[in-house]
Amino acid sequence: MNRFNHYDEALQWMINKLPMYQRIGGAAYRADLHNTIALLQHLGNPEKKFKSVHIAGTNGKGSVSHMLASVMACAGYKTGLYTSPHLRDFRERIKINGEMIEKPAVLDFINQHHQAFEQMDLSFFEMTVGMAFHFFAEQKVDVAVIETGMGGRLDSTNLITPLLSVITNIGFDHMQFLGDTLEAIAMEKAGIIKPGVPVVVGQTQQETENVFRTRAAELQSPIFFADQIFDATRLDLPDLKVQEFDLWKNNLLLLDQVKLPLLGYYQQKNLITAACAADQLRRHFDIEDSDLRDGLEMVVYKTGLSGRWQIISRSPLAIADTGHNEDGIREVVYQLREMRYGQLHFVLGVVNDKAVDAVLHLLPRPAKYYFCKANIPRGLDASELKNKAAEAGLSGEVYESVIAAYRAALDEARPNDLVFVGGSTFVVAEVV
Repeated sequence: MNRFNHYDEALQWMINKLPMYQRIGGAAYRADLHNTIALLQHLGNPEKKFKSVHIAGTNGKGSVSHMLASVMACAGYKTGLYTSPHLRDFRERIKINGEMIEKPAVLDFINQHHQAFEQMDLSFFEMTVGMAFHFFAEQKVDVAVIETGMGGRLDSTNLITPLLSVITNIGFDHMQFLGDTLEAIAMEKAGIIKPGVPVVVGQTQQETENVFRTRAAELQSPIFFADQIFDATRLDLPDLKVQEFDLWKNNLLLLDQVKLPLLGYYQQKNLITAACAADQLRRHFDIEDSDLRDGLEMVVYKTGLSGRWQIISRSPLAIADTGHNEDGIREVVYQLREMRYGQLHFVLGVVNDKAVDAVLHLLPRPAKYYFCKANIPRGLDASELKNKAAEAGLSGEVYESVIAAYRAALDEARPNDLVFVGGSTFVVAEVV
């Protein structure tokens, strides 16, 4: 018997009844995989019914996942894509060839299994992973690109045995769960490496390289550091629509003038990682150089990727970016310094479980700040954020919502000023 008549009811039940890390933080964290194992057994182990690529990392894993899914789709393969969190629509998390899972499929899945889910006391993330794996198996995808939620070793996605594991980079994030050193965090991310399965590591980092090499050797997994094989030379930005790169492999030009529609400078690293991953997948799939070019150049069209250095207004120029931890904010600040504008208007909101002080000390002091709180319980109160920011030498006003802050920034900005919206994925979600 169906419990829910409409998609919205089923989704609200998922959000209200089950812990959801993205909304409430640490209270929803599960430090084992027993629930997910039981869930997948209940569903008939769908994770064994499709080929997959598993992607982890502190920053860039979402962009790399979308790039790789776009490449596979351009190569003619029916490609699943599982990512988190979503920006505006829950169904963004589960896509096939860029198309979100349809509402009836979500409703049917919940109606069919909600009694078992209640008994199993599943978290929101566990249940969503189960839904994605079930959907990909049911739709018979050729390959699914699976992004971890947090960490790797204990992440609910870590029950797949992929064709390839990818770890983009290691930085400080979720330290209360993953450890407070880069080495410790790398150990958690290295948990996605499977016996004999090749692994691509996006960035060579002195503190973590040996962690990955040691773990790969233990599991007899071939390991490839993308930035030791591939390079991307950024060409002049002709406009604010694309950035161009020459892509190199082993110091030989592979693709010239790749027009990437993602404008963040940090995408240079993600481009290299995605190219290396696609290169490794040539062992299993027919991927031409033209598919790699098309996939990179059409990533937004093919997957719907948003929130990455995304232009949301052109007069005045307004940009939103989901960078939120120290490394992500450092990349944002670097690119802001490279731009020319009059006054910087910074719409800022953060979540309450981040290393907020460290992030605030990275932000530009001359900017005018518009402090706000995303509409989630996990958001840091805007007044508290203003007080913390003042200690870092940042000044501005408090606004009752993200939208109010953004509109105020647009109203106050002159034509040659820049409005930037960031600090949290959930802040960006309310304006893109």
